[in-house]
Amino acid sequence: MTPDEIAGSLSDGMTVGIGGWGSRRKPMALVRAVCRSPVRDLTVVSYGGPDVGLLCALGKVRRVVAPFVTLDTVPLEPAFRAARQNGEIAFTEYDEGMFLFGLLAAAHRLPFLPTPVGRGSDVLRVNPELRTVRSPYPSPGGEPEDLVAVPALHLDAALVHVNRADRRGNGQYLGPDPYMDDLFAKAAERTYLSCERLVDAFDGPPQSLLINRATVSGVAETPGGAHFTSCEPDGPRDEAFQRRYAEAVRDPQLWEGFRARFVDVDEPAYQREVTR
Repeated sequence: MTPDEIAGSLSDGMTVGIGGWGSRRKPMALVRAVCRSPVRDLTVVSYGGPDVGLLCALGKVRRVVAPFVTLDTVPLEPAFRAARQNGEIAFTEYDEGMFLFGLLAAAHRLPFLPTPVGRGSDVLRVNPELRTVRSPYPSPGGEPEDLVAVPALHLDAALVHVNRADRRGNGQYLGPDPYMDDLFAKAAERTYLSCERLVDAFDGPPQSLLINRATVSGVAETPGGAHFTSCEPDGPRDEAFQRRYAEAVRDPQLWEGFRARFVDVDEPAYQREVTR
């Protein structure tokens, strides 16, 4: 598939999970395609980075579900920050561990999973929809304990970027961290991969085969498709371009030019522009 075909398969009001972590191995080509599409009112579930920020800047988002939204070297993603402070989006906050349990519950088709993660933190205060459950079994200390019941993060669709994929939908990562991309794929009704390169056979250890074809509905070969986020070992984060993006979303005049040059164009044009 092409990125635009993948974006065209989404519809208004969907819950969309986006793989990667902060400003690392994000499926930015697919996100840019969603930005160009007419789809709106999305609930975006993500270990958030510029994927969340760009979709917020384009008015595509109704709610964000995330433990954080960061550019890594820029601590708080500026477009997300503005959307949240201006009351343009709703925000459901978890910590990283609770978010993991939400994806696990959805992957196993469970309504929730219990965890001690989050007890005693302000997450339970800022997210009053969370509930606790009493364990039916003794804790290591001998008494049953109250646990946080993290609801499943069911996804209508997931977007994931990998280093390599084949035409059947298997996906391979070659960098230092798989993040939670396999859980996003398992938690979704359908998953779409973008990849740096489409291959007929995989090199590398079998544990690097992260995404199983059984969960995948389409693959788009998009060299540089994670830009400007990192996609090790294929490429580092483009820090200069990330700074340019962060400055543009803070300034309405800069943003209009940035959007016309880097967002409203198709992916081949984007790749040409960023190499000039």
